[in-house]
Amino acid sequence: MTTQTSSITTTRRGGGAGGRILASFLYALGLPFLLLVVWAVAATRSTNRFFPEPLTIFDAFTETWIGPAFVEDVLPSLYRLGLGIGASIVIGVALGTVIGLLQWLRELLEPLLEFFRAIPPPVLIPVVMLLLGITDTMKVVVIISGAVWPILLNTIEGVRATDSVMTETARSFQVTWWERLRFLVLPAASPRIMAGVRQGLSVALILMVISEMFASSSGLGYRIAYFQRNYQVAEMWSGVLLLGLVGVFLALVFGLVERRVLRWYHGLREVSRA
Repeated sequence: MTTQTSSITTTRRGGGAGGRILASFLYALGLPFLLLVVWAVAATRSTNRFFPEPLTIFDAFTETWIGPAFVEDVLPSLYRLGLGIGASIVIGVALGTVIGLLQWLRELLEPLLEFFRAIPPPVLIPVVMLLLGITDTMKVVVIISGAVWPILLNTIEGVRATDSVMTETARSFQVTWWERLRFLVLPAASPRIMAGVRQGLSVALILMVISEMFASSSGLGYRIAYFQRNYQVAEMWSGVLLLGLVGVFLALVFGLVERRVLRWYHGLREVSRA
C-alpha cells in the first residue's frame, strides 16, 4: 500500500512539474504572440510605409539573411562578438580577482576605475579608430571597452565579499594560496561574476552593432544602416529582428552555463526555501 501511494505521489509530482514547464513555456510565448497580433492589426490600419506588417518583415528576413548575407554579415559579427565577450570575461575576472584580493591595489586604482567606468564606450570609437584603423581588431576592442566593466567591478565586489571566517580557517589549516583561490574565493565570487557577465553580454551586443555602424563594410550593424539609408524598410526591420534573436540565443546559452557553474548556489537556495 505504501509503495503504491508513493508511486502515485511521484507520478503526480512528475505530472505537476511537466504541467508547470508547459504552462511556463506557453506563458513565455503568449506575450510575443499577442504583440505580433497587435502589430499586424495596427499595420493593416496604418498608411505609414515605415511600419510594415509582420508577414512582410518575415518574408524580407528569409530573403535577406538566409543566403550569402549570413556568411558575409552575420558570421563576422558573431565572430567579433564572441572574441569581445571572451576577452572581456578573461580580463575582467583576472584583473578583478587581483584587485579584489589586494586592498592597497584596490584603493590605488579605485579613482581610475570610476573615471573610465563613467566614460560611455561609444565615445571611444573615434579614438580607437584613429589608433587601430578600421579593422576587426578595432571593433573587438570597442566591445571589450564596454563589456569588461560590469564583469571587472562585479568580480572585485564578489572577491571582497568572501567570508573572512572561512578565509582565516583556510589559512590556519595552511591551505595554499592557489587552493584558496580555486576552492574558496572564486566559488564565493561566482554569483557576482555571473551577474557581471550577464550585463556584459547586453553591452557587448550593443557595442557590436554601434562599431559596425560607424565604420565597416560588413556586419549586422553595417547592413541595418545600409537598409535604413536606402529606405529598404522591411529589410531594416528584419535586421532588428535578427539582432533580437541573437540576444535570445545568448540569453539561453548563458542560462545553461549559469546553471552549470552555479549549480551549488541554486541548490543552497532551494534547500533554504524548503
